[in-house]
Amino acid sequence: MESVSRLGVVGGGLMGSGIAEVAALRGIEVLVAEAAPEAADTGRERVGASLDRAVARGKITEEERDAARSRLRFTHDLGDMADRQFVIEAVAENPGIKTDVIRTLDKVVEDQDAILATNTSSIPIVDLAVATHRPDRVIGMHFFNPVPVQRLVELIPALTTSRDTQERTRRLAVEQLGKEAIQAADQSGFVVNALLIPYLLSAVRMLESGVARAEDIDRGMELGCAHPMGPLRLLDLIGLDTAQAVAESMYEEFKEPLYAAPALLRRMVAAGRLGRKTGRGFYSYA
Repeated sequence: MESVSRLGVVGGGLMGSGIAEVAALRGIEVLVAEAAPEAADTGRERVGASLDRAVARGKITEEERDAARSRLRFTHDLGDMADRQFVIEAVAENPGIKTDVIRTLDKVVEDQDAILATNTSSIPIVDLAVATHRPDRVIGMHFFNPVPVQRLVELIPALTTSRDTQERTRRLAVEQLGKEAIQAADQSGFVVNALLIPYLLSAVRMLESGVARAEDIDRGMELGCAHPMGPLRLLDLIGLDTAQAVAESMYEEFKEPLYAAPALLRRMVAAGRLGRKTGRGFYSYA
């Protein structure tokens, strides 16, 4: 079975840049597409800064960093994805945006055997697959932030996904990218978020109701349950807008109250307090 040598990544934000960095370090030629030239430049700077930090921390050598940079290209034209063997979309967690990207990739990626993967946290994979003319080549490939550090990838086949697509995706994740892969059914939340989101939302409700301060909620879970990070700090890392989008997707599918986004979370998102990426969420990041 042929290995992936030409990978496409759509979206140069935290997730997309992380996926691109890992792939380039593992010897894969990567093309990253963003919506505009300025966004592509920002994505390039984000990957470069991450690689520099990895050198400073002794994780990689300067030679490995330079080799990875040489394998990375950036564009603002999805048409440049025409020659890709495998494309991973990592755009905003919005069904309309993701559907538009997948539909466009279906048109521009010339090899009909090429796989189109989505890094969605919660959107049903089949909804994206049926927007293409190759539903058997569409699969969920959910990475975790920060991608260079987190080893897990969830693989989510839709009802339409072929066995060949599943095997090729697993091989890319495990053998080429060096990740640990688990498989999940195509239902909102998959494995990790189906367990994680209710826990995070419960922490927001606890803060909202005045049971405890943010610092005490987080320290309670860090010291009492040996969690490396408390739930509210974790929400700041994930991004409050992303957490809300996942919660809303899960509530839409299951109609369970535990998946409903609390009012405090919705108001913080409306105010632009999204966590680390905006400098302020449940904590401040000056």
